[in-house]
This record gives sequence, C-alpha cells and structure tokens, in this order.
Amino acid sequence: MRVAYLINQYPKVSHSFIRREILALERQGVDVHRMALRGWDAPLVDDEDVGEQARTSYTLRDGVGALVGSVWRQLRRDSGALWRAVRAASAMSRNGVRPWPYHMVYVGHACRIMDWLQDEPADHLQAHFGTNTAEIALLVKLLGGPSYSFTVHGMDEADNAQRLHFQRKIGGARFVVAISGFSRSQLMRHVTPDLWDKIKVVHCGLDDVAFAPAPPPPDDAGFLCIGRLSPEKGHLILLDAFAAMHRERPDLHLVLAGDGDMRPEIEDRIAQLALAGSVRITGWISADQVREELAACHTLVQPSFIEGLPVVIMEAMAAGRPVISTYVGGIAELVLPGQTGWLVAAGDAEALKLAMQEALDLPEDQRDRISTASRQRARERHHIDREAAKLRALYSDGKTEA
Repeated sequence: MRVAYLINQYPKVSHSFIRREILALERQGVDVHRMALRGWDAPLVDDEDVGEQARTSYTLRDGVGALVGSVWRQLRRDSGALWRAVRAASAMSRNGVRPWPYHMVYVGHACRIMDWLQDEPADHLQAHFGTNTAEIALLVKLLGGPSYSFTVHGMDEADNAQRLHFQRKIGGARFVVAISGFSRSQLMRHVTPDLWDKIKVVHCGLDDVAFAPAPPPPDDAGFLCIGRLSPEKGHLILLDAFAAMHRERPDLHLVLAGDGDMRPEIEDRIAQLALAGSVRITGWISADQVREELAACHTLVQPSFIEGLPVVIMEAMAAGRPVISTYVGGIAELVLPGQTGWLVAAGDAEALKLAMQEALDLPEDQRDRISTASRQRARERHHIDREAAKLRALYSDGKTEA
C-alpha cells in the first residue's frame, strides 16, 4: 500500500507526532511518500527531523514558476478536471480564511502533486490539519487523484470551521480523523448528520522510547510546562500561581520549555514577579531534550485555555509524571482527577496554585500509584503502533473502530 502524506510544513519541531505516525505506518508495511508545501530550508534541532527533511518533496521548493508549469501540464492532461478544481477552490474562497488568490495557488499545489503522482502513484492521500492542506487534497481528487482523508488537530480549526468549509471537505473525503472524542464532536457541530460516520477518532501516538519510565524526580525537582509561548497556553496564569507558591517556598523553580510570540511578554511578567532566578525558558527543544526535562521535573503543568489534546500530556504520563491541567478540549479524556493527575478550571490561578501545592505535598506511595496509573493509561490510549494500525485499516478499506 502506498500513501501520500501532505503537510503544510514538514518536518517541524511541533510536528513530531506526524513523524512518529509516518514511521509507524512504514513499520507496518505502508509505503509513505512525504509531501509538504514548505520546510525544506527550516532550521531543525532533531536529527530524525533532518532525515525526514531529506525524504520530503516540497511543492514550493522550485518557486511559483514550477506551480505554473504544473497547471499547464494538468490543462493538457485533463482540462475539464482542472476547471472543476478551479470552481471548487473559488467556492471555498467565499467567506474563507484566505482570499481568492490563495485558493488559486492551492490549485497550483494540487497540480504539482498530480505531476508527482504520475510518476509515483498513491492509493490514498492523507493530509494533516483541516486548513489549506485538506483543501489541496480535495482538489487533487477533483483533478483525478486518489481518495483522500485529513486529520483535524487543534481548536483553531474548530473555531474557524465555517470558514474552512468542512461540509465540502468532509463530504469529499473517504474519512476524516479527529484526535479525540471532543475534537470529533466539534466537527460534528459543523457538518450535516449524514457525514458524522465519516469522522473517526485516532489518537496521536508515542513510541516505545516515550514509555520508558523516568527515574524518581530529584529532591529539588520543580514544575515543567511544555508548549508554544502563545496566549492560549495560559503561561501568565501559571506564573501568577507559581509566584504565590514561591513566596512560601522560595526554593521552588519552574521550567517553561518552548518559544513563541509571547516570549517578551512572559519575560516581562517574570521580571515583574521577581522570579528571574526561579523560572527558566528553554526555547525550542528536541524530543530527547523533552524527555530530559520530564525526567528532571516533579510535575507537568499545562494551564491551557483551549486545546485539542496536547501531546506533551501524553508524554508526561508515559514517563510516569503526574499532570496538572484544565478542563478544556480532550484533556479530560486522558487525565483522570485523583488517578493520573489534577484538573482545574481554565484561567483560575488560585485553583492552579492549590493543585500544584497538593502535587508537591503528595505522599510517596500515592505519587507512585499516580505514576503507575498514568503510564498504563497513556499506553492503552496512545501507543503509536496501535493508533497507526487503525489508520492502516482506514487506508485499506475505510473501516475501523472509533
């Protein structure tokens, strides 16, 4: 079986879950042709990503002229199919996230992919994210390409669902993947009931390395938060909660692993709260560094305002670290209060502080029970080989259990 994978940018620091999915499928005998719009010149911190970069075909690598050439070749191959794609792209530009010219460029990307498929045919095309890549996958099918599917990950996709034309995209797909039951429900809100059965749940997965139990935390272990430094992640709430604890426990420390647009604002808040010596921002880190930070922490804290289901929560639980997070998105499907961690209301700094205090004061035997339960639950729901097998079944015949 040969499956083409289409991603907007690949590889990427925050897309390691896609790499794991591709590699797991290949272990199960699927031949995967990696395709992306961009990313051939992106700086990378992970050696595995460097290898993936070399194996990926990029639609924009040879410039816009190459897209124009592909459109011309598609015109000669099947002019009727090309005009059908142009009309569909025009329709999806109406009230869309991007204006009409972008959608015409998407047609060019689809034609470029059709050139590649002439030389290396695929049985199916899988896109990641329900944005431009899902539209391009639909356009490829209209141009005469294979069946397609796409995976919806984040709440930004659900927030823009009407402007992303999910009714049309899901209607044309063989199936669509949601990463959690909550994500599936958000898609169901925006399409007609006759399409609901097309939406399947396949979780993001972790490989065996992630399930190696971390050693007991060091005596001076503190809190860890991993993720993009952006408004929806709730870092400012976390800093307020940590500052309140720090006044009583000045030896505490917090690591913010990641980078992003909010870094200057977060650094300002750290200075205002006089936490410069107790809070460390790592910048972007590799998968190996994520494991190192998890091993060095006492508890993972993810105070997000909105989420799908963060991979870092799966990684922390797989390593046996307790998790404190919020009742948003699909998080409550994985984190069980009192069993694998704590959940608090999003935006509530006082509740977050109390949960962090409880985690620190937890007797060792109770912490061990949480650690064991966390690893077991993460393995049951998020082992990549199990989840990849679901995808392989879908690619083969479109049937799997949600």
